Amino acid sequence: MTPTNEAVISVRGLRKSYGDVEAVRGLDFEVRSGEVFGLLGPNGAGKTTTVEILEGLRPRTAGEVRVLGLDPASQTMQIKDRIGVSLQATNLPDKITVLEAIELFAAFYTRSTSPAQLLKRLQLWEKRNALYSTLSGGQKQRLALALAMVNDPQLVFMDEPTTGLDPQVRLEIHSLIQEFRDARRTILMTTHYIEEAERLCDRVAIIDQGRIIEMGTPREIQQRTMGNSIIEVHTAAPLPEMMPAFADAEKVTVWGERKSLIAYSARPARTMVDLVKWIDQTGIELVDIHLKRPTLEDVFIELTGKRLRE
Repeated sequence: MTPTNEAVISVRGLRKSYGDVEAVRGLDFEVRSGEVFGLLGPNGAGKTTTVEILEGLRPRTAGEVRVLGLDPASQTMQIKDRIGVSLQATNLPDKITVLEAIELFAAFYTRSTSPAQLLKRLQLWEKRNALYSTLSGGQKQRLALALAMVNDPQLVFMDEPTTGLDPQVRLEIHSLIQEFRDARRTILMTTHYIEEAERLCDRVAIIDQGRIIEMGTPREIQQRTMGNSIIEVHTAAPLPEMMPAFADAEKVTVWGERKSLIAYSARPARTMVDLVKWIDQTGIELVDIHLKRPTLEDVFIELTGKRLRE
């Protein structure tokens, strides 16, 4: 892998071992300027270890790493001054106010943005004098994002930014991340939520057991790994044991007491017509039919044999 001039993060052959356990097993990837790059994987896949190495919080066992052109192992302070970090869980003293927290964190950096402007942007200005203990979960997460942005960073790390939040707050955080994306901030985020990655990330890397098993845009990965569309059919009565070969269907699976069927097809329109005609000829009532492209969740299951949150 040859680093590009626009690479904000460059990783080659990254490895991390804890005794005999190898948590990261030779990762290679780049994060380009202005993109949102997602690391997807189940617990224990090596995502957090990788991010902590990039942030300068954990030493690597082997490999080459550059963040903003710097080595996080030897130039830790220079990197920390230029990046923002939003952890999965941020805990502050109960009696610190929102404004005090922003001003405290701003003092840690050689440059900072206006605390008032930042709080207004993240809809926290009216809570500026509120104690941290009185904030809701969504407000605490917005404050965590504010603290990550207080030094006007070139690169922002977000570790599971919406885990544990209710759907409404999650959408609110998505909107904020989209604002950062529109402003051409470079973001590296980890997430358990497939729909989050599909909505927010320009590119993703799927990690399993310390290795990258697929990387690209969500659409590229879907097409490369599972190029076929999925036709899902549900009927009122069991389907016959003997079925014909449906036009362009590469694989057909029946389950649920033979009342449900999935067909994979590169030309779904032809397959669907053929399938519906056959069901009509059998005299069985068609209850429901869906046509969909494979999602990242489908891809992940296909590649790893397990769901993302397992």
